[in-house]
Amino acid sequence: MSVSVALCTYNGAAFLEEQLLSILRQSMPVSEIVVSDDGSTDETLAVLERVVAAWPAVNVVVLRNSTALGVTANFEQALAACSGDLIALCDQDDVWWPERVERMVTEFTRRPALQMLHTDARLVDAAGAPLGLTLLQTLGVSEADRAAVHAGHAIDAYLRRNIVTGATMMVRRELVERSRPFPAVWVHDEWMAMVAAATGLVDLVDEPLTDYRQHGGNQIGVTTLDASGKLGRLRAPRTARNARLLARAAALQQRASEFEPAVSTSVLALIDAKLAHETRRSTLPAARLLRVAPILRGWRTGDYLRFGLGLQDLLRDLVQPV
Repeated sequence: MSVSVALCTYNGAAFLEEQLLSILRQSMPVSEIVVSDDGSTDETLAVLERVVAAWPAVNVVVLRNSTALGVTANFEQALAACSGDLIALCDQDDVWWPERVERMVTEFTRRPALQMLHTDARLVDAAGAPLGLTLLQTLGVSEADRAAVHAGHAIDAYLRRNIVTGATMMVRRELVERSRPFPAVWVHDEWMAMVAAATGLVDLVDEPLTDYRQHGGNQIGVTTLDASGKLGRLRAPRTARNARLLARAAALQQRASEFEPAVSTSVLALIDAKLAHETRRSTLPAARLLRVAPILRGWRTGDYLRFGLGLQDLLRDLVQPV
């Protein structure tokens, strides 16, 4: 199977060469790199041209946006332009381990029904030094979430919260076609993961195959789940976040009946219930005491466990300011 790389760039000159070389030196070569640049004003495109000039065997397509599209639309453009049977999503500032493509292609070859595969990643600092954690550890991905994905029930895990990071993903090209257009309220990787989980088979490689660089300038980076981070969430205003969660659930519910292959009635019912849960959360009263009764009803029905982080989300709804 041919492999395309969908690489999005924006002022990424500082780390782009190392990323490109890690792609070009894979144990299983890729056939195509599609770069969609979102209006870089630094030396990003010059770095790209210099590096790929030494690798004529790889077809490189460069799309230049005169007006910035933003992360999700830029990735949709890059993915749509890829011609490979499989497409690996790629950030501009990471480093692929040499066997990443080969390991992932092997899984797709072994399992023809597999639509999407994502992996763990090793967190590194700006200089590439390991931070002592992996991506899934930092995101707090539980053994139950991993088991659900491995057992073919990824939709259960993904409806609780996103655990898929685009920088670790490989998908079949037909999944991209089935997922378009990407809703503006969703991030590209989360949306494709949801479509894949609702309509077919996805899986997770539990080991790292990428160095995921954290340098302070990431367009989308890792949020640390330490005690101070959790406390900060309890103090953050809730209105904008809950409106975003509701908009995402509504977009998913609206599109789910149109997915191909058709979504099962049980999954459609689960998506409807997710929308109902987020609707209730978004309409909680401003006065905290008045929130108690509807929150407890949501807890008794199990919605806080089915569609979120359980007690963490319950406490969030109880104490967050408007």
